[in-house]
Amino acid sequence: MVAESDEELWQSEVLISDSVGRLIEFWGFKRNMGRLWSILYLSDRPHSAPEIQEKLQLSAGAVSMTLNELLRWGVVKKVWLQGERRDHFTAEGNFWKMISRVFNERERVEVLDAIDIMEDAIEFLKGKAKDPASRARAQFQEERVRELLDLARFGKQLLDTLIKDAKVDGSPLMNVLLGGSGRR
Repeated sequence: MVAESDEELWQSEVLISDSVGRLIEFWGFKRNMGRLWSILYLSDRPHSAPEIQEKLQLSAGAVSMTLNELLRWGVVKKVWLQGERRDHFTAEGNFWKMISRVFNERERVEVLDAIDIMEDAIEFLKGKAKDPASRARAQFQEERVRELLDLARFGKQLLDTLIKDAKVDGSPLMNVLLGGSGRR
């Protein structure tokens, strides 16, 4: 009987890495980011870039760029292994930490931009409301924009509450949503 290579992906790893890759791509990230993170998350030990390259059949450049992006997002960590000269990597396992970082660096920025634009629109509409010919239209639009602005500010407040100083831990919610211990 031939022993399985440590470099060969199991069917479970292929399925999960492809699934997470598609999900990550849906959220606007690169598919390989999800695939690489999944392989590290499912592994019981850190991996070097060449090991990841072999497992995922990616070029050295693709692995390097993907690891750098994942390190920047804080979803992969560089670890030191005694006696090893190469860098090794492991996945961040705290889902809430990863999600809150994305909320802070992506969604929150978009909401802040929307708030600024809505405030600019209100200033424009105040000027238009001074003209009798456009007053009704300007007042109607200002009312609608203020409703959108209230919603955007609520979204900002919600995001701020979720990510502020990591005081809110979403793990209990994740446990409830995933059924107790997070396993089915």
